[in-house]
Amino acid sequence: MLKAASTVSLLTLLSRITGLVRELLMASTFGASALTDAFNVAFRIPNLFRRWLAEGAFSQAFIPVLAATRETEGDEATRVLVARVATLLAWSLVVLCTLGVLAAPVLVWALASGLGQDPRAMDAAVVMTRWMFPYIGFMSLVALSSGVLNTWKRFAVPAATPVLLNVALIVAAWLGAPWFARMGIEPIYAMAAGVLVGGMLQLAVQVPALARVGLLPRIGLSPVAVRAAWRDPGTRRVLTLMLPALLGVSVAQVSLLINTQIASHLQAGSVSWLGYADRLMEFPTALLGVALGVVLMPQLAAARASGDAQKYSGMLDWGLRLVVLLSVPCAVALLVFSRPVVSVLYHYGAFTDRDVQQTTLALMGYGAGLVGLVAIKVLAPGFYAAQDIRTPVRIAIVVLVCTQLMNIGLVPWLGHAGLALSIGLGALLNAAWLLVGLLRRGSYRPSRGWWLFSLRVIAASALLAVYLLWSGGHFDWVALRAEGWRRLLLFVAVLAGAAVVYFGALWAAGLKLRRVLHRQ
Repeated sequence: MLKAASTVSLLTLLSRITGLVRELLMASTFGASALTDAFNVAFRIPNLFRRWLAEGAFSQAFIPVLAATRETEGDEATRVLVARVATLLAWSLVVLCTLGVLAAPVLVWALASGLGQDPRAMDAAVVMTRWMFPYIGFMSLVALSSGVLNTWKRFAVPAATPVLLNVALIVAAWLGAPWFARMGIEPIYAMAAGVLVGGMLQLAVQVPALARVGLLPRIGLSPVAVRAAWRDPGTRRVLTLMLPALLGVSVAQVSLLINTQIASHLQAGSVSWLGYADRLMEFPTALLGVALGVVLMPQLAAARASGDAQKYSGMLDWGLRLVVLLSVPCAVALLVFSRPVVSVLYHYGAFTDRDVQQTTLALMGYGAGLVGLVAIKVLAPGFYAAQDIRTPVRIAIVVLVCTQLMNIGLVPWLGHAGLALSIGLGALLNAAWLLVGLLRRGSYRPSRGWWLFSLRVIAASALLAVYLLWSGGHFDWVALRAEGWRRLLLFVAVLAGAAVVYFGALWAAGLKLRRVLHRQ
């Protein structure tokens, strides 16, 4: 599991590095304006459906059924299940994408009616939504493929696939935007074209990977094939699990929709500032939480299907220890070192000093809840693998209400940063509730040594905070904009020092990292 999680994490690191290059190019080319808000809103619409359907409800329902079918019925029955699920999914996506393209004006208004303050931005958001909506079709099929490959312990291709979207968007910003400008087309539209090409590329690389394991599904095109897929007990089970999962995932997406709607009514650039901060926050979230969740989900489902409660609890304990070990120092860094991070990664070209300040505030808000955002990726699979989706749904609904109540108090005071802080605090509440649920039902029984382990991590993180506060205040990171390479090298040196301070403090406190990483 450690090897698999490391593989996923390293490939996710590559994805996030290319993602940062993409965001740097976009920030320096377009800055933060009404048109970048329009692109972020338009891109958020297919992403909302992707997280709701593909990586959300569908994956949560499909992977446990897939793993249990393979564990109890064998590979041949699993191949039949994959083919029939793929048939129903493909036909559903054709209908969904057609409706999405037609309903683009309504979707944009529902997500960000505040764009109407600038008619040009509203029109651009509608056009780009129509260009990008088929992306949800490609990514839903990618989610099916990733579920199959991860269940077969082929983690590399699914983890590396997002790199292709970033490469497509880098090319779009670097070459596409100037070419669009020469053609008399609004340059921001090049980014929408890049999203569509990136979705096609991500699906294309799944085909040979599935073929190598003999699980490339044949999608039925006839009414007979669709009826057979609909009546299959396995697909019915997936659909039954998807219903509560759709509600649960929609809670998170409704929260995102409300926050985007609120941000669209704040000062111009608010959606973009939140978007830039969100990309940085997703860096540790994906490296830690997503990597662990991807590896744990099929393994937990298999352990549940075989009735091995001790292995089930042990995997959760191992995942949570890694969450605490690695996400706590990351949260400290986002809280006390956000300004240098934003300056080094975004402060070029059209990205102004004010953009640095506003993005920093949003990043600090997200950082307050980073531990919760990462922990959810480990705790939620503890329920999904047991095919219990209702409990996380109920928790998510209450957290949604709490998040919006926090928005009422925080947004008038902190503006767009209040939206980020509400999300962070809501994630902490969600993670704590999930943990209590697993403890109460006995699915998770913490192993010995948690108190001493936690104290060591807290002490090392406190020392790290002192070091980063000194580094953030000793150098004027914004003023160093004119010395780009010097600022970058200084940033790398500070981060290397941070790693030495944190892990050195853990070593001095007597924590054996190898024992934590390889804990049985």
